[in-house]
Amino acid sequence: MTAISHSLKSGDALLIVDVQKDFCPGGALAVEGGHGIVPVINRWIAAAKDKGAPVYASRDWHPIGHMSFKAQGGPWPPHCIQGSDGARFHPDLALPDSTILVTKGVRFDQDQNSAFDQTGLAVQLKKDGIRRLWVAGLAEEVCVLATVLDARREGFEVVLIQNGTCPITSEGGEKARCQMQEASAQFVV
Repeated sequence: MTAISHSLKSGDALLIVDVQKDFCPGGALAVEGGHGIVPVINRWIAAAKDKGAPVYASRDWHPIGHMSFKAQGGPWPPHCIQGSDGARFHPDLALPDSTILVTKGVRFDQDQNSAFDQTGLAVQLKKDGIRRLWVAGLAEEVCVLATVLDARREGFEVVLIQNGTCPITSEGGEKARCQMQEASAQFVV
């Protein structure tokens, strides 16, 4: 915890990507071991609160019959449907009341894997004076990857909290880390 709190400084924010019930074991689109990142993220949340760093949390919030679902020709089973139990954040995730929610995946005509994709997040972060993002969440090679790459394109420094994210497959995670490294993201354990 001490090492974490010394890492955070003014101009930093914690960005938690899609730690929702449907992406954890027992969920509609579960990442094996996805719930195991929750204690790690909770330590980072506590450190962020201690340092006065804001916490942002993205969530998939799909309408019924979303175009990313298999029945509509997409790659995924129905998941994170608006207002459903599966769309809730993991029950052990200790999000503070001050958490800024970023809702994505609401469009009927396209998917939005990145927390930056048409959400206004980049504008809000800049307005809030954020220059560096500490990123954790699910799944590493889908929404975490898309979010990190977009954050870099928007000019933010990015640090991926490696033990605070989990891939769908180890190969997918490896490939995602290579792409993030190529985009000049930093990594911490």
